[in-house]
Amino acid sequence: MSKRNRHETILKIVREERVGSHEQLREFLRGRGIEVTQATLSRDVRELRLVKVQGADGQPYYTLPDEWENAPPLEQLLPTLFVSARGAGNLLVVKTMTGGAQAVALGIDWEEWPEVLGSVAGDDTILLVLRSEEVMDEVIRRIEAIVDAGRRPRSRGP
Repeated sequence: MSKRNRHETILKIVREERVGSHEQLREFLRGRGIEVTQATLSRDVRELRLVKVQGADGQPYYTLPDEWENAPPLEQLLPTLFVSARGAGNLLVVKTMTGGAQAVALGIDWEEWPEVLGSVAGDDTILLVLRSEEVMDEVIRRIEAIVDAGRRPRSRGP
């Protein structure tokens, strides 16, 4: 089964069932004939931006908030919205096109980069607080690599 089909199945399960754990989600998938490793399922949960919330009964379950369901991934946002990234100490300022900062900051937050402690976004500016100034160049390179990959012309088939 393709990753895309697996993701679609996971989203369908989460919308239809009360799923409280990875193991329970694996069981629902297994019931549909889909076997996945714990590592793959953890990656799928992160890529799908599933979050665990507490229900009225106090039991946690996975959901996909409506406002995030239609948010494009960072790989789509950065190439069109990125303007620049400059840092000082452990603070990195990322400039975006007007109105793009909050979407890009949300995308960065979802990536859960270990070097980033948190973000604050305005209209066209994001302040990233990094774990140390030693990781500054690495974070800037990662951002620029995503931008470059998205701006490269795609080859067209015959």
